[in-house]
Amino acid sequence: MLLELRVENLLLIERAELRLGPGLIAITGETGAGKTVLAHALDLLLGGRPRSGIVRPGAREAYVEGVFELPPGVLEGDALADLRERLDADAEEVVLGRRVGAEGRTRAFVQGRAATAADLRELGGRLLAFYGQHEHRRLTVASAQLEVLDAFCGADHLARRERYAARHRDAAGLRRRLGELRARAGALDRDRDLLAFEIEEIEELDPSAEDERALTAERERLSRLDALRAAAGSGAEALAPEGVDGSGAALALAEAERLADGVAGVDPQLDAFTERLRALRLEAEDLGAELRSYANALEAEPGRLEEVEARLDGYERLERKHGGSVEAVLAHADRCRAERDRLESTEGDLERTGAELAAAEAEERELAGALGAARRKAAPRLAKAVLGELRQLAMEDASFEVRVEEREELGAKGGDRVELSVAPNPGVPAGPLREIASGGELSRVMLGLMSVANAGGAGTLVFDEVDAGVGGQTARAVGERLRGLSEGRQVLCITHLPQIASLADAHFRIEKDATGDAPTGGQAGTRATVESLAGPEVVAELCRMLGADSSDAGARRHAEELLAAAA
Repeated sequence: MLLELRVENLLLIERAELRLGPGLIAITGETGAGKTVLAHALDLLLGGRPRSGIVRPGAREAYVEGVFELPPGVLEGDALADLRERLDADAEEVVLGRRVGAEGRTRAFVQGRAATAADLRELGGRLLAFYGQHEHRRLTVASAQLEVLDAFCGADHLARRERYAARHRDAAGLRRRLGELRARAGALDRDRDLLAFEIEEIEELDPSAEDERALTAERERLSRLDALRAAAGSGAEALAPEGVDGSGAALALAEAERLADGVAGVDPQLDAFTERLRALRLEAEDLGAELRSYANALEAEPGRLEEVEARLDGYERLERKHGGSVEAVLAHADRCRAERDRLESTEGDLERTGAELAAAEAEERELAGALGAARRKAAPRLAKAVLGELRQLAMEDASFEVRVEEREELGAKGGDRVELSVAPNPGVPAGPLREIASGGELSRVMLGLMSVANAGGAGTLVFDEVDAGVGGQTARAVGERLRGLSEGRQVLCITHLPQIASLADAHFRIEKDATGDAPTGGQAGTRATVESLAGPEVVAELCRMLGADSSDAGARRHAEELLAAAA
């Protein structure tokens, strides 16, 4: 439902704000006052192309904004995926906006953020259906005409269509999946060989962080064997040389120990020192022997340094290829094994997905056939019912046909295309509604269709020129049908007939004022204002629509009778 409509600098309207509720809403005004400005405003909100000169003279731009109630599920589908992300999951309202510059450039907005005219067409078309002389004639869209026929077919048919839509989505998803599997299978051998090579290369090295650290330490030791041998040998010679020349720390300590033993027991303090000399001599002898043994054992296994270097080169190469660390190399190996397992399952997936697709397509075709049969059976009954309605809406000489044609490919709603054809006047062959019907005729055909089919998913319906060329009892019939349609939804009707306006739940009048100033100041200009009417104001407006002044007692009585009859 349209909750608020704001219009600025659009044709004759300088500024207007309408707060709307449910039910039938009449928009009236004198001829030339600018009633269709609101139709232009709504057309812009539906992504329509602005006509030349639509910006109020002297203004830089026109602006239209609509605040809509957001019904559950209205944002579903891929077409509105981007817009869906802008709204909170529990959002109850959505704001559509459109700016039109004096030079013709337009900008669209959804929730205050930039959007495209296509976004407005997609979302606005779900919120509001427009029937009249402007671009957005919902009935002229083939899918909308299909909706009308399907609604006429009844609840069981609509439930079957939902089942078909689910299978159609399933089949489309399976076709995409099968295509991906076939593309993967085409590169299967090449990818499998590459994965096998990378896995084998890593497994052959069998890397680990501990092994890499040990190899690095071993390489350092093997590359400096001579220095290690020289250091150990020098230490051994300093402590306990192999010659008999009497040098060396161990021999000097032994001589000091001998002299101290010679005076043992004379001084307890020296006796303690003697024990320490003895310990140092023994340590020097042991350490010298161990250093000499270590130096003698420093012999590398032939080729061992080359082996260590080769393994470390393998580590460096793999780390350079796969992430710079042993952990990254091991993670890459795990990914390769997982991908190899996935590739090896592709053949089974291909067979399984192909079988699932065949089953889905078979059910899809079966449901599409049932939908088509029901549509062809219902088409002549719908045409007959609509003709009965049109005769009550001043189109008694019209002919109406519902044609169901088979599509080359199955679509989201089945395998049929529906074309509504009408001949407004006798002697003229019926032609497609989009080519034959005028704005008023289109609105009345819509009234007839919705009266018998209860079609139209949008929460707001707008009728422009629905009363063109009608009056008297026909006007009342049109009004009654409009009021019937407004039960459970919002219906806006731009009308010049008091019989229709008297049935409205809310009434707005557009009035022209020739005393205003142009927006930039200076010369006086013509502008239109929008006013909400209630009580005596409605009576006065109905008098005007009856062609009389509000002071005319007869006209007032007639207006009050119309309102009383509508109550």
